[in-house]
Amino acid sequence: MNALKNNLSTAIYSTAEIREIEHLAAGLPGRPQLMEAAGLAAAEIARDRLLSPHKPRLLVLAGPGNNGGDAFVAARHLREWGFKVTLVFTGEQAKLSADALRALNAWVATGAGMVSEIPENETWDAVIDGLFGIGLDQQGGRELGGKYLAMVNTVNAMMLPVLSIDIPSGLGSDTGAVCGAAIIATMTATFIGLKPGLFTNEGPDYCGKVFLHDLDLDVSSLKKPDAWLMDQMHIRRLLPPPRRANSHKGMFGSIGVIGGTAGMVGAALLAGTAALKLGAGRVYLGLMAPDAPAVDTFQPELMLRPIQDLFKLEQLNCLVVGPGLGTETAAYFWLKCALQTTLPLVLDADGLNLVASHSEIAGLLRERLRERHAPSILTPHPAEAARLLKSTTTSVQQDRMAAAAELAQRFNCWIVLKGAGSVCAMPEGRRFINTSGNPGLSSAGTGDILSGMIGAFLAQRSSPENALLAAVYLHGAAADVLQKQYGGGIGMTASEIPNVARNLLNQWIAVNSAPAPHQQEG
Repeated sequence: MNALKNNLSTAIYSTAEIREIEHLAAGLPGRPQLMEAAGLAAAEIARDRLLSPHKPRLLVLAGPGNNGGDAFVAARHLREWGFKVTLVFTGEQAKLSADALRALNAWVATGAGMVSEIPENETWDAVIDGLFGIGLDQQGGRELGGKYLAMVNTVNAMMLPVLSIDIPSGLGSDTGAVCGAAIIATMTATFIGLKPGLFTNEGPDYCGKVFLHDLDLDVSSLKKPDAWLMDQMHIRRLLPPPRRANSHKGMFGSIGVIGGTAGMVGAALLAGTAALKLGAGRVYLGLMAPDAPAVDTFQPELMLRPIQDLFKLEQLNCLVVGPGLGTETAAYFWLKCALQTTLPLVLDADGLNLVASHSEIAGLLRERLRERHAPSILTPHPAEAARLLKSTTTSVQQDRMAAAAELAQRFNCWIVLKGAGSVCAMPEGRRFINTSGNPGLSSAGTGDILSGMIGAFLAQRSSPENALLAAVYLHGAAADVLQKQYGGGIGMTASEIPNVARNLLNQWIAVNSAPAPHQQEG
């Protein structure tokens, strides 16, 4: 994410909250002209980043609402600066708001004309998309059709640089869901506050670089946020200090991993390896497979046990339950045993599926999960989340922020809803969207790695919130390093992630502890 005017806020606001802020701003003394400010900011981005004196031809699409009003203002400024602007207005003048009508009249006063359709047999150097903004969410995320669908498809087929105003047209501001079709933007100028749809679900594939302009409002004083973006600066503040010279393994916790049924021992080994390399002092694996190995020759530091022996250990600080657990009767029993402990718990994969099943014992497991006093962290992907919510994967993906919040409330847990723009939700309602990671994580075992990483932070006495956020971001950041190293995400494997994550963690802790540069006195 890029920011204008040194506005580095990572707060996220829903469509309803943005409308509330706009309403409150309208009552401020010397009411700011938000549309004029937004249009000017969009024009400045187009001038500085989209166009040049050698590429001066610009197609501006102005829709029927206030997003179109912003486009009128941007078009006016760009024309005044000498760019050749073709303005397409798709709405009806009589139905415009007072602000949008004022912006349209100011455009007409320059002597410039406008058309109602994209002209044929003309060429441009770039496009400003002002068809639809966040208002689509208030219309139920209706799918684009007719002339608007045709316009979106026409713009996408041009393969030109595109600046979208506030959010790419056709993309849900709250959900990141595509409403039939959406503009594929090179960059998006968004105003007042960040919107969740820019960063989760399909949003990252459509919005390009995001520039935030707060329109000179003190946004957080008008509306206190309850959702934020996770970035490296935020995550580094959550990390532990450097280890002291007088350290020993008992100071960094012991973690137990429960899983590894027949044919899936590797899942438990991946989780255990991740926990070990992210700093847990000791890692024990309780394996369910009757023929499970007694030692992992690739990672002999892992202490492998029959699963019943794991629960006899008194030194454990947390449990990770689910990697390769299976869904047989024995798996229910061991999950029940884990839920009865007073240890912090990470529940993943088959552990989630057992809780979500329709069996009678699953109902008892859900009740015990809700009633636990020790923290529980759940790590579902969308299909697992849908099972937990008795919903559908499509419904979960249509509003990932709401689904994560509902899971956290329903199960009194900390949640990461995995996927593009993973959503982390806390029991008291706060949410975070992760900005690290890439499609290279779409391979077997990466979820087991994440569970082990969360467990490692828990074992080292991080709070459940800090453990979740740090592990989720670091997991994605390690994948980003590998993507850059390989030139893409294809073929990235789960077992590669822990070493890279370990390196990043050590680097960030070292940077945190480095003394500030010496300031010479003037």
